[in-house]
Amino acid sequence: MKGIILAAGRGSRMKTLTDERPKCLVELDGRPLLDYQINALSDAGIDEIAIVTGYRRELLAPRFNVEFHNPRWAETNMVSSLSMAQKWLEAETCIVSYSDIFYTSDAPRKLMQTEASLAITFDPNWHRLWAARFDDPLLDAETFRLGVDDCLTEIGKRPTTVTEVEGQYMGLLRFESSGWQEMERIRSEMEPAARDRLDMTSALQKVIERGRVQVRGVRYTGQWGEIDSEQDLRLYEGQSQRNIG
Repeated sequence: MKGIILAAGRGSRMKTLTDERPKCLVELDGRPLLDYQINALSDAGIDEIAIVTGYRRELLAPRFNVEFHNPRWAETNMVSSLSMAQKWLEAETCIVSYSDIFYTSDAPRKLMQTEASLAITFDPNWHRLWAARFDDPLLDAETFRLGVDDCLTEIGKRPTTVTEVEGQYMGLLRFESSGWQEMERIRSEMEPAARDRLDMTSALQKVIERGRVQVRGVRYTGQWGEIDSEQDLRLYEGQSQRNIG
């Protein structure tokens, strides 16, 4: 099983911290965020990891053996970046990770042990973490509803109450070739401009609505975090070294 880290974006919400480097090289507790993902995936038993690059790709060169480059990173969204790794995604099962998160090796390991064409980890205790990050957790939250066997029935819409959010999508996914082929089929039916704008949770919602492939949710209650701002860096300072290693 292979790993793909999506590191094409700049991360404009980080302000001056990404003026000269991609978001994945911003440091948390003295270590670039990218190192946390590489270490967690490696510790889970994934020995071949590719990075999808974009903004300031030259700074990432020492950190990968395999690169997939998105030359249109500034004009496209994350699913388009992931499509740059289509060669891997069509050939075998891949664990896909955002590059602005940290987590323990247990998170990708749970995905590796899941039998599903398409699966994502989620945090069922999301509200505690989001309440620490935001004055109103619902302002940044998205709907997340589960059905039978923890298969998703809804994701990515604007919630009005916390009852509509049964978990927080973490940015860590498992694609078998059939799961990726379904997402590519959906993308191929879209107009180019809409395809460029397609974000991951919207893509997952389209997969759910088509009903040909299920999206399975995998519960994860270990340490993790998402870094979107300087405030997030301050919030997680000290936690990553203590719990992630």
